[in-house]
Amino acid sequence: MEWVETLYRKGEAVQTRRDLCFSDDIYQCEDNIVNIYPEEKFQTIMGFGGAFTESAGYVYANLPREAQKEVLRAYFGQTGLGYTLGRCAVDSCDFSLGNYSAVTDADDTALNTFSLSRDERYVLPLLRDAKALCPELSLMLSPWSPPAFMKTNHAKNGGGKLDPQYRRRWAEYLCRYLEEYKAMGFLIFALSVQNEPNAAQRWDSCQYTPEEEKVFIRDYLAPLLKEKRMNDLLLTVWDHNKERLFDRTAYICADEKANAAVGAAGFHWYSGDHFEAVNLVSKRYPEKKLIFTEGCIEYAKYSGDAGLANAQKYAHELLGDLNAGLHAFLDWNILLDKNGGPNHADNYCDAPVMADPDTGKLKYNLSYFYLGHFTKYIKPGAVRIGTTCYTAGIETTAFQNEDGTIAAVMYNPGKDPRTCTLRLMGGICSVTLESESISTFIIQSMEGQTWDIP
Repeated sequence: MEWVETLYRKGEAVQTRRDLCFSDDIYQCEDNIVNIYPEEKFQTIMGFGGAFTESAGYVYANLPREAQKEVLRAYFGQTGLGYTLGRCAVDSCDFSLGNYSAVTDADDTALNTFSLSRDERYVLPLLRDAKALCPELSLMLSPWSPPAFMKTNHAKNGGGKLDPQYRRRWAEYLCRYLEEYKAMGFLIFALSVQNEPNAAQRWDSCQYTPEEEKVFIRDYLAPLLKEKRMNDLLLTVWDHNKERLFDRTAYICADEKANAAVGAAGFHWYSGDHFEAVNLVSKRYPEKKLIFTEGCIEYAKYSGDAGLANAQKYAHELLGDLNAGLHAFLDWNILLDKNGGPNHADNYCDAPVMADPDTGKLKYNLSYFYLGHFTKYIKPGAVRIGTTCYTAGIETTAFQNEDGTIAAVMYNPGKDPRTCTLRLMGGICSVTLESESISTFIIQSMEGQTWDIP
């Protein structure tokens, strides 16, 4: 077994990679055990990624070329986080330089004026560079707001609703976005109906009741996706906080036609853990994918200087969601400036990698390294396997990769080190988890053992 890496206390890293050997389980060790059961299999991981916002593209465009290459390697290179997924806004979001839409003419019923010229400035150059390094990069598209003329409040910002008379045209608009991105060679794995449909934000936003989201899916968007032969992507409902994830998913999927069209449920972390909500959706709808579509450290709530606490929030979230049935994880902005922007609504936040536009230098927040404990070692196609732990003071999960290796992530948020015993397939191994640390263990097959039990 290889002890890959430990990050602990104030971010000090133990980089030594050393072998920890299993010995025979003599049935006398009962205390402080963490069990791993490869025969108990759960969901398959699709991958990890982050958001390609206009803000991220703008900061990227203003970096020196060597710094740009470093950002790409940090996320998509062989020694980086191993991201294979991305999320893009349909038109503008708060992390844009301002409001914009691909069509602004209310009389353009055929979408003849549709243009992605704004995306060509900053979003698409970053996407193309990322795809060049990671050809398998696959995207999720999410709308924050229809064009102002399609909404009841006649504005991109401030909530409002999709005017019912524009439901068909808005569905055509979304499909056009998909078609344009696909024509440029980008892979698309998901489309969400609406980002945060329960929120009226001071930035780009649009509200849907459960009934409105169901009707739009069933009667407009899903039929058009089928007509255009794009119904193989994951049509994703909710895309908002977890406290109502189960409610919204259950309401929409109670309709037979809507249920047949919905491939995934998306969620954010801003209202608390609610890991049980993820698990409830997983149990009732095992055929649906569960996607963490957004999360960040908001400066309105948290301090950007609290690096350890912010990184620990990622560890706790990922462990809870993965153990509840998560299939894919999409962080928010992959890159921001040193102020947590730009953001046209002054809604600043952290990113794992941040840049100083004056010097062109990059800053890696501790969250980047905490994310790596999952993303670098739990590969797309990995299957979550069973674990039990002797204490709630340690959070853990384990996955078996397609090459047969097991990646076990163990997080000790406590102020004291913990020595515990990993137990697997008739073998035991003592490990020490430093105080306030996260560790990843890569377990190769032991001599004479196999992880696949009939």
